[in-house]
Amino acid sequence: MAVHFHEEDLPEGVFGPGPIAVDTETMGLITARDRLCVVQLSDGGSDEHLVRFAPGSDYAAPNLKAVLADPLRLKLFHFARFDLAAIEHYLGVTATPVFCTKIASKLTRTYTDRHGLKDLVRELLGKEISKQQQSSDWGGADLSDAQRDYAASDVRYLHAMHAILVERLEREGRTAMAQACFEFLPTRARLDLAGWPDRDIFSHD
Repeated sequence: MAVHFHEEDLPEGVFGPGPIAVDTETMGLITARDRLCVVQLSDGGSDEHLVRFAPGSDYAAPNLKAVLADPLRLKLFHFARFDLAAIEHYLGVTATPVFCTKIASKLTRTYTDRHGLKDLVRELLGKEISKQQQSSDWGGADLSDAQRDYAASDVRYLHAMHAILVERLEREGRTAMAQACFEFLPTRARLDLAGWPDRDIFSHD
């Protein structure tokens, strides 16, 4: 398994057909303030690809944008709401269609309140991932080997979990409900960007 590091864009033709696992690393949790630093991707094969953006980047990245915006290629995320907002704000594309493993987990693993990536990987796949680098500085001139491996691990298992969660959604009769949630996610991300991150606009209040 290899982690490939790229500056500002992907090379052409690095992915096979089918779904692409995607994750992002930013300088913080406020999208408009905390710039996008890294986008990591995997086609489910033996390699992961990291695209790093420097301070002041124009985020041109035509090859990366083409993959993310491809309407025929499913994008797999964990907590897609955050990543979609960062991708749209900085790269200017809507990364759809979407499957979010966090939403699928909440719809099927109703016996637990643990829906983080680490918990999901442990239960569904019997593997352990480290979150030690989660809050590290992603905007530095160099990314450490630990940061690169952490970033890669965030997309390494999404294909395998997607297959399991698709079966569980079908088993519990919640596939259509999940799909409706996934289709709403870009709008939910735009609401976050527009200033409604915490307010439930569907509530009476």
